[in-house]
Amino acid sequence: MPLPPLSHGPGDDRARDGAARPGPDPALDDAEVSAARAALAQGRRQAARALLLRTGDDWDRRAHRITVLAHEPYAAAWAHDWLLADPGTADAAVLYALAQVRRALLGKEDRDLAREACRSAAALAPADPTPWLGLLMLEPDAGPEAVRIFEEVRARHRDHHHAHHLMVARLAERRAGTGPDPLHEVYDFAAWAAEQAPADSPLAILPVVAHAERYRVLAAGGFVPGDPVASAHWRGSRARDVMKAAFDWLLEWEHDGHPRRLVDLNHLAHAKVCEGRGAEAAALFRHIGPHVTPEPWSYPDRDPHAAFRAARADALGLPARPDDGGEVMTEV
Repeated sequence: MPLPPLSHGPGDDRARDGAARPGPDPALDDAEVSAARAALAQGRRQAARALLLRTGDDWDRRAHRITVLAHEPYAAAWAHDWLLADPGTADAAVLYALAQVRRALLGKEDRDLAREACRSAAALAPADPTPWLGLLMLEPDAGPEAVRIFEEVRARHRDHHHAHHLMVARLAERRAGTGPDPLHEVYDFAAWAAEQAPADSPLAILPVVAHAERYRVLAAGGFVPGDPVASAHWRGSRARDVMKAAFDWLLEWEHDGHPRRLVDLNHLAHAKVCEGRGAEAAALFRHIGPHVTPEPWSYPDRDPHAAFRAARADALGLPARPDDGGEVMTEV
């Protein structure tokens, strides 16, 4: 089963009355990249340039911000103009590469051209894992080339958050037609990555992500119910151990400053809801606020807005608001 595209366009998701909802926001709660993106959309480029300069070699944050900017419809054209005006600029080359990746994933650009843009950016910024992240996004599965690219990312930033999530999603799809397998390699990979990471790394949550990705694959194949709460996928001994370890890690090490922590919090809240741990889910929903992510609320084929709202209302004891489109949905 292929991964969903990185994002929908603004207004793609609609309420049942036909009114357009706010589009998915990959910025999460990063106000700085939101401001730079708004300026870029208005043709003002300096804010994005300054933002990338300030971000420096904070690689997780750099990947997050470049990916957000790359979602802008004119990001590729702007980055191309930037390169023409200032040839050899690494920030411009990396943004252009990720914008081309984005276009390729939407079917608007040839994948080989996007790959070439990533390779050119990697040559200009040899220490930066972000062009390699772009190459990994273009890989359709967890085959040898994806593994090679992933190792290039890790050679530059061993604990790269986005790259590990991508690898888990692809590994979960191996042997999709064989049904449940408690020894599936995605579990071993996630456990290995969590153990290899420093004690305070958010990769501690990766086994939870692996569990959700396997559910996506199993539900799509008809091996488990399409309702994740009814599937019992989160109630086995493996699931309980994984959830307890992840929640314990969160209580001790949560990093409010990590650019993608809301991705992890959404996975944990979803798992706690499916596990029937309402009080723990409620605490997580309070941290998440309005920042719902499609993964894993959309699994296997659900409306993530509705699934998130219903779960949050139940956990917090709030009245149901079935047509409330106020959440900001974010795709990764």
